[in-house]
Amino acid sequence: MSIATDILSLRQNQLSSVKTLMAKIDWLRAAEDEAHISSRGFAVREAADIVLLNVATHAAEALNEPPVIPRTRRALATIRRKVRRPDPGQLHQRRLYYRIE
Repeated sequence: MSIATDILSLRQNQLSSVKTLMAKIDWLRAAEDEAHISSRGFAVREAADIVLLNVATHAAEALNEPPVIPRTRRALATIRRKVRRPDPGQLHQRRLYYRIE
């Protein structure tokens, strides 16, 4: 784990930031007057900032990790393939058969 993940794990609120954002959006929809809409809108923007912070932290960690490159069958086959060296006896027989001069 990186330092950023360690810092995020120290938070008091361990609930999902996305769930918190969704709850705050529902809370904003329930507001009836302008004062409530304004204050709850601020809470929604604050929750959205936390979601973006968490996403940015995990993205930064993913960029710091070395990429995992899966090996395909073709790549494995080329590694296992033997290098075929021509047999001098076979070359002589081919020359006789095909009349290669």
